[in-house]
Amino acid sequence: MPIGRRRFLGAAAASLVAGGAQARTANSLIVTTYGGSWETFWRQTVVPRFAKLTGADIRLDVGFGRTFSANLRAAGRGKSDYSILMMNEPFIEPLIPGKYFEPLDLSRLKNYKDLYPAAQSHNGISLVGMISPIGIGYRTDLVKRPPTSWRDLWTNPEFRGRLGLYNVQNSVGKATVMLAGQLYGKGPTDMDGAFAALRRLGPVLQTDFNMSTMMGTGEIIVAPYDFGEIARLRQQGLPVACIAPKEGLLMWDQSFCICAGAPARDLAYRYLDFILDPEIQTLLARRFFISPVNRKVVLPADLRGAVPITGEQIGRLLPTDWAWANRNAIELDTRWSQTFE
Repeated sequence: MPIGRRRFLGAAAASLVAGGAQARTANSLIVTTYGGSWETFWRQTVVPRFAKLTGADIRLDVGFGRTFSANLRAAGRGKSDYSILMMNEPFIEPLIPGKYFEPLDLSRLKNYKDLYPAAQSHNGISLVGMISPIGIGYRTDLVKRPPTSWRDLWTNPEFRGRLGLYNVQNSVGKATVMLAGQLYGKGPTDMDGAFAALRRLGPVLQTDFNMSTMMGTGEIIVAPYDFGEIARLRQQGLPVACIAPKEGLLMWDQSFCICAGAPARDLAYRYLDFILDPEIQTLLARRFFISPVNRKVVLPADLRGAVPITGEQIGRLLPTDWAWANRNAIELDTRWSQTFE
């Protein structure tokens, strides 16, 4: 979705929710999602199904993580009309010290016991409801020696000057810094080692959101890539593939939290368990090519090629220290700019 539209949707959502236009009732739940195809799927599939299941008034709020977290802060702890939020972990982590979310009552989630460890709650506050694994995507018609390792981005001369990276404003950019520190420094939080390694990549083409335009034109031939986006590009006829590097996978997450003082707390837990249900996870996989987080999901045969990271492969996701990344956001931004001038 174009950034201009995202900003418009964010401003509209902030006006709606922070202004108190929604009712704080136990039988009315605000469900958050993003724009574009996400909004369409939620409006046509998720909301009607959950409304039919519960008989509740379900309202859709379209925005993105920065919007939702700003709304929560503006309303004040325990005073928001939100009862549950879907956001990425980098937006959730800064809100935890302010106690904007309640500790999860896992006894209320019958599907929780079936989640892969990577999706389970590691902070007691959030859990992952959808996983978009990030491997290495490449143009099969333009790459002679396909990558097998993250280190190939440094060592394969074919990639010099034709490598794409998500910039540090994107969570994958921050994860790339930590990956470089792990590969070539003293560990994932070694900024000196990480940026020295990133500098050795030479010129890169950057994006904060959409890598596919450059991959489509051949400006880049290799990049960290969402397996789901690679599946969509293949459907469009582009000769691309994505591999799971031997060191492990990065990921985009869609995580869920229950808001402190939730006006529709019971509905919020029912909605979260609904999202984790194998049937809904399968529908999400079919629409967005996400990797299901519920181990009971058996993907249909026609989906397995587009969603290859399932089962034991989920255990190959690399952990990411978002608390460290958020504490050092300004320095990360500065050093990234200096590295890729």
